[in-house]
Amino acid sequence: MTRTRAQTTSDHTHAAAGQGQQGVAVPAGVLLMLILAVLALPGLAARYWTDGHLSLVYSILCVFFAVNLLICWWEVCLYFRRDYIEKRARYWRQRRNETGRSPVLAFVLSRVPLKRAFSLTVWANVWAAYAEYDDSYMDRRSYGFNVDVANGFATPLPTLALYAAYAFEFIPAFAAGILGTVLFWQWLYMTSAYFLSFAVAKRYARLSGREICIYILAMNSGWILCPILGLFVSIDLIVSGSYSALGY
Repeated sequence: MTRTRAQTTSDHTHAAAGQGQQGVAVPAGVLLMLILAVLALPGLAARYWTDGHLSLVYSILCVFFAVNLLICWWEVCLYFRRDYIEKRARYWRQRRNETGRSPVLAFVLSRVPLKRAFSLTVWANVWAAYAEYDDSYMDRRSYGFNVDVANGFATPLPTLALYAAYAFEFIPAFAAGILGTVLFWQWLYMTSAYFLSFAVAKRYARLSGREICIYILAMNSGWILCPILGLFVSIDLIVSGSYSALGY
């Protein structure tokens, strides 16, 4: 029997989130922004309540910590749903061939049931869609796969500690500076190595210049620029013994 266009569209909508609709659903991109707001607002509100203002440096690093915490959850999904991701990437590639739409954009616009907001399977689609631009996330032997899994398990607690230290100054500034130096340096080093591995493996060969700029450079540049800023702040915390570099 020939499938109708409406049936096909419905299947695509359901499949984008890994399952059919279950109750109230919102676009994945909206859910993503809501989660980031929940993670970042406590730190921003705490500093504004204490100081009556927010410095640009503090705000950037606070939001960066929130983003990293979300990414860590995705990286946990990467590890526990690695078999699913390898299979699911084929779906996103097929859908791109059918529609011409970016898999990343298609996932962001797909609707996710609120009851599945923290589903490992739902967020594993982040990697399955991104594998269209870097297939190392379909290969558990690759540097990209393993360095992200390592970040997902190793950095949530240090990130939370530094987030809290910046917001509430509950540890001496030099201690926060030492922790920050270690954490920001490893982000800078690992991301630099990721770019190198991407280039050496020539994974750029099948991508357009636009795709490289958007999905490789722009989407990963935050883990270069923010760690550089964080290193300067951390060094100042150690040298000055105060949190003044954060605008306090």
